[in-house]
Formats: sequence, structure tokens, C-alpha cells
Amino acid sequence: MEQKEMDQVMQKASVLIEALPYIQKFNRKIIVVKYGGSAMSNEELQRNVIKDVTLLKLVGFKPIIVHGGGKAISKWVGKVGKEARFVNGLRVTDEETMEIAEMVLGRVNKNLVTMVEELGVKAVGISGKDGGLLKVDKKYADGQDIGFVGDIKEVDPKVLYDLLEKDFLPIVAPVGLDDDFNTYNINADDAACAIAKAVGADKLVFLTDIEGLYKDINDKSSFISRLTAGQAEELINGGIIGGGMLPKLNNCTSAIRNGVNRVHILDGRVPHCLLLEIFTNEGVGTAIISDDEEV
Repeated sequence: MEQKEMDQVMQKASVLIEALPYIQKFNRKIIVVKYGGSAMSNEELQRNVIKDVTLLKLVGFKPIIVHGGGKAISKWVGKVGKEARFVNGLRVTDEETMEIAEMVLGRVNKNLVTMVEELGVKAVGISGKDGGLLKVDKKYADGQDIGFVGDIKEVDPKVLYDLLEKDFLPIVAPVGLDDDFNTYNINADDAACAIAKAVGADKLVFLTDIEGLYKDINDKSSFISRLTAGQAEELINGGIIGGGMLPKLNNCTSAIRNGVNRVHILDGRVPHCLLLEIFTNEGVGTAIISDDEEV
């Protein structure tokens, strides 16, 4: 074997050795992956994400995928001649839009199941309706009625535990029921956070359309690779974090305060970002940790 080929082989070996302590540490631990954004609209990125999650499963993790589908829903809403409307980032969801959203999310869900199955891992696609997983109240946006948008009030994770125990990979669509069994659309970030807290996940990962967290989004040198929940709350209360990142960061700190060991914000557009963040010393995104850990 030539030296160049030997160096390549040794590099692969060093990568595996670097990953070993992480594999040992997280063996049999639950990881919740919120999957959405641009990584869902590109088939190659979609397959990379599914490969990453499948690999996590095969090396001993217990992954749960919670997916969105906002762009696909907007596309199909447009096809029936309706205009997508949002209030404070929340989709205004009348009865017809709710029907479309549930159908689209169901289609996305089963496509993801198929991708996982193609890689030799058994997956089951469910929604928050199944097994009473997600119970909701009606959500309002600054007092405005935005239709069938749900605010999660209760999570019954039994169906997830049953699937994990039988060695299935659960894939969850963010749809839930209220006390009168009406169907509601749920923000996928909220659903992932609530599920992570309910199952005591070791990790919660948000795949997003940005590299991670910045003190100043216009200053690339202000990137934050790691911070505590307390530091994150200081950024929120100081008005430093705004826009679409604000509710996401609130979900991150809420998860940490409720027993999730670590939360990661990753750029889902980066191939294999999930593996790079979890199995390498440097990582590629932002990690939010508990206050008693060292930053």
C-alpha cells in the first residue's frame, strides 16, 4: 500500500477512535432530532440527515425524529388557491388549511420512514394523535385567533417508549388533539422540545438554516459554539437575540431546565452536521449546556 493510501486509512481510523468515547457515553441514550428547514427541501441533504440518524441508531443511540413540513404545506395551500398567512411566525390555520397540513405532514412522515427503512432500520411514523402523544390547547398569537394551531399542554410518551423498546425508530409529525378531539397543527420546534422533556432525552438537536448562534448575526466573528442555559437567558433578556431565533432559544433553555442534558443548534444544510457535532471534539454548531457544566 502506498504512503498516501496508508495515510488515508489511518485518518479514517483516527476518526473512528475519536468517535469511540462519544459512542460509549451515549449508548442507549435518547436523542430527539427536530428536522425541518432547507434540509428537507433538498433530496441529497434529506438523505444525509436520515443516514446520520440511522447511524446513530446503529451505534446504540435511541433517536426520535420530530419533523416539520412548513414549506411543503405552503406549496399545497397555494395549489388550492389559498394564500399562506402568518402571525408572529405562526401559520394561520383554518379548517381547510388544517386538512391540507395533516395530509402533507403525513406524506412527509411516510417518505422519511421509507428512507430509514431503505437503510435497513425499522421505523414507525406517527403523529401526536397516536396514543394520545400530544394534547393541546388552542394557541393565540398576541390575543389573535389563528385557527387550529395548538399549544402543547401534555405529552404522554408511552407510545414512544413502546416503539423504542421494540427497537423501532419513531418519526413524529407535529399534529395533536385538544380535549374535544379537534385536530391542531403544532410548531415542530415546540413539539420536539416537549417530547425531549417528556422522555428525558440526553440530547435535543435542532437542524436549522443557520450555522448556530451569533451575538450579532451580521458579525461572523461573534459565533457562539457553546454557552450555558443561564448565559442564553441573559442574551434573551438583554434583547440581544431576536427574530426567529428567539423562540428556538427559549425552547433550548426550557429543555435544559427540564432535564435534557444538552441542546444543539446545527445548520442542516451542512452534510453530516449531526455526526460532526456529536462524534468530534470540535463540533460544528452551537451547544447549550446546563449551568453546572464548564463552557
